[in-house]
Formats: sequence, C-alpha cells, structure tokens
Amino acid sequence: MYITITKQTLDSNYTQSVADFVAYLEKENDDKSIDEMEHFFNQYGEEISSKEVIQEIDGNTAKLKKTEPKFYSITVNPSARELRRLQNHSEELKKYTRELMKDYAASFYRENPVSVDDIKYYAKIEHQRTFKGKDKQIQENQSYATKILALKNEIRKIEAGNSNGNIKNLKDTIKQLEKEAPHQQDGKRIVRGMPKEGSQSHIHIIMSRKDMSNTYSLSPGSKYKASETVFNGKLVKRGFDRDSFFKASEKTFDNLFQYKRNYVETYTARKTFVKNPKLYFSILSGLPTNERALAFKLLGKSGVNTSLLNIPTNQVQLALKALQRLKQGIGKAIESGSIGI
Repeated sequence: MYITITKQTLDSNYTQSVADFVAYLEKENDDKSIDEMEHFFNQYGEEISSKEVIQEIDGNTAKLKKTEPKFYSITVNPSARELRRLQNHSEELKKYTRELMKDYAASFYRENPVSVDDIKYYAKIEHQRTFKGKDKQIQENQSYATKILALKNEIRKIEAGNSNGNIKNLKDTIKQLEKEAPHQQDGKRIVRGMPKEGSQSHIHIIMSRKDMSNTYSLSPGSKYKASETVFNGKLVKRGFDRDSFFKASEKTFDNLFQYKRNYVETYTARKTFVKNPKLYFSILSGLPTNERALAFKLLGKSGVNTSLLNIPTNQVQLALKALQRLKQGIGKAIESGSIGI
C-alpha cells in the first residue's frame, strides 16, 4: 500500500477552485459508456456529479486566506498483490475508502474527537495508471529516448534541406534502439504516458480543509502530531498523526480482506528503510524463511537486485558498496510506488 497526502497547489498557474483537479480525475471516463464510468462517492452517497463536488468543496472555505490550501487529496495505491486479494475492485475499494476515512478522522488531535461525519470528502476509483518520470522503467530507458530524439531531429533537418545524411539508415538505427531499450511492454519501448499493464486500480480522495460545518480547519498537513497552543486566551489542541493514519490504513485493509501483509509491504518497513537502512536489511535477513523468501520475491519484482540480500542472518554489517546499491534500488522502487508500502 502506497499512500500520499498532498495539499492544493497554490501558485500563478492554479486557480483557487478544485475544478481543475476534478476535471483531471474525470479523464478516465472519456469515451466510456454510462455503465462503464466511475463516479464520485463519499461516506453515504453514490454517483455524485463533478458539479456537486466542485460546488461543495469551493463553497466550504470560510475564513481561509488565498494563500492557504482549500483542500487536500489522498491517493491510495494498492499493490498488485493487494489487488489480487479483491474480487470486485470498484465495490471493495469503495468499502475500503469509507473505512479508511474513519481512520483519517481519528488521526486528528482535537479537544473533541473528530469523526468521519465531520469530514467533507469526495472519492473516485480509477483503474489505469501511466508511466511517469520517477518510474524505474522510464529512467533506465532515458538514454535510449535521448538518442532516438536526436536521430528524429536529424531526420527533420535532412527533410528540410538543412543537413545531409541517409534517412533510411537513421530510421533503421531508431528501430534498433527501440528494440534494445531494456524496458518493453507489448513489444514497445516504455515511454512516459504509456498506460501500465495489469491491475492498476487506485483511489483518489478530495478532502475539504474545513469541517462539514465550514467552521473548523482540519489540515492533514499540520507539522504537529499532537500539540497544544493558546489562541485568544484559550487552550487549543492541534495536529494530525500521519504515522497513526498510515499504520491504521494497512490494518483496516488487512482486516477487511483477510490479507497477510509481508514486512516489506508495511509502512513501518518503509520508515525504517529511510531512517536506518542497515536495520532494515538486518530485519529482512532475520525474517522466518517463508516470509524472507516472499519479501525477496516482492523486492525482486520491483527491480531490486535481491542477490545482495542473501547474507547470513547474523551478519548485520553489509559491505558499504552493496548497501549503497540496495538503497538506490529500493529507494527508486518506493518513489515509483511499485512496492506496496
């Protein structure tokens, strides 16, 4: 499970409205019949129109400054292994979203406990992903992409009469480079924007910055997990515990769908990797045989060279070069969301 929380982008290229983001989320419905479309939903409603989403989020911004985010978004990316546990991606991910938002509400630190009924949100299930610049496949194909682009530019110059050369030979070279690129899908070089094959269902959630009554600010972007401050002479509790939310999101999924989560799929493992890579690799090596084998398999599918992990359980200190190579491989996998953590 790979979950991100993002605030509204506020600069000269973005409006104060949620309209552009809603339009972006509607892109997958293009050229689909009504029966095939995925609609917005929330805790209690189905088939909510994009017009209603825009009106409700844009109209729930009392006392917020232009420089303050009006909404936040959560993207929930289940791994391929997690998706295989589901029978009906659309319906079961909706069910999961409604339970997840209870975890989200419970992660706020306030004088009065926050419930899901305090959260104004709208969610949408998508079933496609495309390759982006951070993906390992794009990065490792980049040198080929650069050479192909240069050759195509040379062909255009020759066709325009601004250069001399053999166009046929250049086109043959391009064809060869297309075949040699290390990452292919359906016989084609993987490029940015290409849809990813396999199950790619994921969830987008838009949350208003203000509570349902348009009175209180509920910001998951708070730098505090739990703190207290004095405001207008009154003690105020504030904060959002991301650690608690991310851990609860996994537990909720596992309980709903009887999913047995491997160590490398956990938020705890990801955090350990970032803060203490040596401990991360030591824990991997010390897992029970079956769990360790599955962990290596999951990492291997993400493009990590797991041969570097085959060390004795009691050998905590890895060679520096091997450690750096592992950090690089696992780090890229985490960034691209290809490991479900």
